[in-house]
Amino acid sequence: MPGLARLNALPAEDAVAVLLGCCSAPGWARRVAGKRPFGSVDDLLTAADAAWAARTPDELEAAMAGHPRIGERGLSAQSRQEQAAVGSDAGTIQALRDANAAYEDRFGHVFLICATGRGPDEILADLRRRMAHDPDAEREVAAAEIGKINALRLRRLAAA
Repeated sequence: MPGLARLNALPAEDAVAVLLGCCSAPGWARRVAGKRPFGSVDDLLTAADAAWAARTPDELEAAMAGHPRIGERGLSAQSRQEQAAVGSDAGTIQALRDANAAYEDRFGHVFLICATGRGPDEILADLRRRMAHDPDAEREVAAAEIGKINALRLRRLAAA
């Protein structure tokens, strides 16, 4: 696996920088980088899961701040790929904007969902369902979604 071998071979500082492209929580990136070398993608994912489980509240904030809104335009290539199923229908985009705004007003952070393979109707339904959560429960759901996103991004990184 060229990507995994490249990650293993990087100086620590560079590995952290690469991992920050997967998740913008610096402590998570440092903990994952510190577990190198990885013998397999599964080893990488196990280390990433453990590092995410050990996150601080500040790291969750940093990770959430590093994600764009669902349906937002002008995304990075990585986010565009992950949100490909959202589509470009103006009505859908407006519904997502409205729902995102209501969610952010309620919880104080961007709505996070592992959007890969999910269509806009499913995403909107999940967002609306999650509006009923209390803030602490919703932060845990958002954190679990970030964990899923991290795993997808790390798999792509390892395969590159």
